[in-house]
Amino acid sequence: MTRILIAEDDSAQRYMLEQVMIREGYETVCVANGAEAIERVRNEEFDVVLLDIRMPQVDGIEALRQIHAMRPDLLVIMITAFGSSQIAIQCMKEGAYDYFTKPFDLEELRLVVRRAVEKSALKRQIQVLEDQLHERLSLDRLIGKSVGMQKVYELIDKVLSSDVTVLITGESGTGKELVAQAIHYHSIRRSKPFVSVNCAAIPETLLESELFGYERGAFTGAVTSKPGQFEIAQGGTVFLDEIADMPLSLQAKLLRVLQEREIVRVGGT
Repeated sequence: MTRILIAEDDSAQRYMLEQVMIREGYETVCVANGAEAIERVRNEEFDVVLLDIRMPQVDGIEALRQIHAMRPDLLVIMITAFGSSQIAIQCMKEGAYDYFTKPFDLEELRLVVRRAVEKSALKRQIQVLEDQLHERLSLDRLIGKSVGMQKVYELIDKVLSSDVTVLITGESGTGKELVAQAIHYHSIRRSKPFVSVNCAAIPETLLESELFGYERGAFTGAVTSKPGQFEIAQGGTVFLDEIADMPLSLQAKLLRVLQEREIVRVGGT
């Protein structure tokens, strides 16, 4: 779910903004000053920030500078009751996505936030595609002309146009992940993420939350919700390496994912 951070020292304005964003379907987090906003951005993921300029402890301009130093791609919309062209120019120079002066038009704010959310999602998708370009180019490593390899190519070709679960078997080091990549990058899922998870490398106590994600408060330290690898790969491919090392109890939950194509986060219902 899209996450919006609202930093506003006026409690009435903060509540109003929160309700507007909730009605738009966004998950919202509210803070009352710039210092809290900076700390939240440091420890959590957000898609857009609504930042008031006049706030105690750390003002909005300084908070904007520090937020952009940590997260250059995070889109920040500035809000203030003390509007002037100089302040607006300063905000835009510091990297703000947009600027509103109170009282502002709520419908216009909704529209700007929607555009910011869409731009944020597009940036993430571009980054995913750029990261995966290296993997796609590496498919040339899948080489061989033997009878055995010809059978592998035939099997790969059979599953490319199908939306099915594939079991890849073979000794360690024989290229099972390369086969998974070949299937993914030549299938209808190629524009979506390819996510690889080494089940043997993740501690048993963490593997479930890594795969399925978790809701806020699901366990000690879960201060915010987090998507799992299945959600991250939505529409793409998840390669589960060393799946035989997965605990039996977790294999049962994985079976539901394979059969029903549904996941439930840890702490979810």
